[in-house]
Amino acid sequence: MNPAGSSLDHVVVAARTLDEGSDWVEARLGVRPVPGGKHSLMGTHNRLLSLGPRVYLEVIAIDPDAPAPKRARWFALDDPAMTERLARGPALIHWAVRTEAIEDEASRSPDGIEVLATSRGPYRWRIGVPRDGHLPGGGSRPTLIQWEGDIHPAQALPDSGCTLVGLEPAGSSPRALISTPRGVVSLE
Repeated sequence: MNPAGSSLDHVVVAARTLDEGSDWVEARLGVRPVPGGKHSLMGTHNRLLSLGPRVYLEVIAIDPDAPAPKRARWFALDDPAMTERLARGPALIHWAVRTEAIEDEASRSPDGIEVLATSRGPYRWRIGVPRDGHLPGGGSRPTLIQWEGDIHPAQALPDSGCTLVGLEPAGSSPRALISTPRGVVSLE
């Protein structure tokens, strides 16, 4: 499932609000995600939870205080079907893989991937987003991300006691198996 030379970077839980998404994660894993930041390019914001070295869970939502972006938001957040899905509750919707060759991999994708440069605080990265904002391959292919420099958000996160032990990318409904102090939990 992952492009050659890439590794899992993070899993994505989307929600209507960060509080709703964080409550959902905490109810399942027993740990609350910590503040991440704002993504001015996309009009979104997030909270994060460590799942091991250089792997994390991201809770993402549209930032109600941000102006609408000039393009479709990532992770299909502007799509009516995603809006309807999230009205039923937060969900694990996608995953991202880390690569060192994002331009090459994006150029081979059938999804019309645009590589965007963005940042949040000290973090700088390039990310592959379909021009229409939808999930790559309708959710069957990962989002590509390439971090600039040696810093990664997972390095600054507190130890959550949770570790990602498996990911089943099953189309637009992925499933993550996460070891927690309570035992192994399935997020879908």
